[in-house]
Amino acid sequence: MVRSVVFDVGETLIDETRIWSRWADRLGISRFTMLGVLGGMAALDRSFPEAFQIVRPGLDPDAEIEAWRREDPTGLRENFDADDLYPDVRPGLAALRAAGLQVIIAGNQPPQAYDALVAMDLPVDAVHTSAAWGVSKPHPDFFAKVVAVAGREPGEILYVGDRLDNDVLPARAAGLRTALLRRGPWGHLHADRPEAGAADAVVDDLHQLAALLAEDGGLGAPRPS
Repeated sequence: MVRSVVFDVGETLIDETRIWSRWADRLGISRFTMLGVLGGMAALDRSFPEAFQIVRPGLDPDAEIEAWRREDPTGLRENFDADDLYPDVRPGLAALRAAGLQVIIAGNQPPQAYDALVAMDLPVDAVHTSAAWGVSKPHPDFFAKVVAVAGREPGEILYVGDRLDNDVLPARAAGLRTALLRRGPWGHLHADRPEAGAADAVVDDLHQLAALLAEDGGLGAPRPS
């Protein structure tokens, strides 16, 4: 039985459209181009930072972020706030907690993301980031941390994310249950792949996830390895 639900952040809880649109404006390219190249990275199984080298060869993203911070110290820049939450997030998380489930956020995020997430006052039991843990997905140590903070057996934990490579497959390898969220470029592309069958569930939103977990039997028996 699932007792804890743990969520990824980017394109699971946070709509990154505004973030990447600001990056496009910063780099002087059209927003359509920026978002299209990101989609290409997803389709080619390449990391999203590689998109920078496609649109601006030789760009040092870290140096660009530092310059951006100096020029716009009070702006959101590469960050997010509550306006970037997907509409189903707050009610979906609340429904899970109302069902008696432990709800945790744990994703690959920079240090400043922790304060941004906490400031949203979401109905969750805890917030964790890869920056604070010093380990990122898909490393097995990340999912060992998830198990430790949840305080449950791995099979009682459901990890929810939008990617097979970073979320579903490594979480499953660590013994966790998994749900693939069909959202964002990675989520839609990965949900269409045969490997999506490794997930215990493929869902379109958090309302569907909450309803599934509320059903008798929930996710049913774990998928065989």
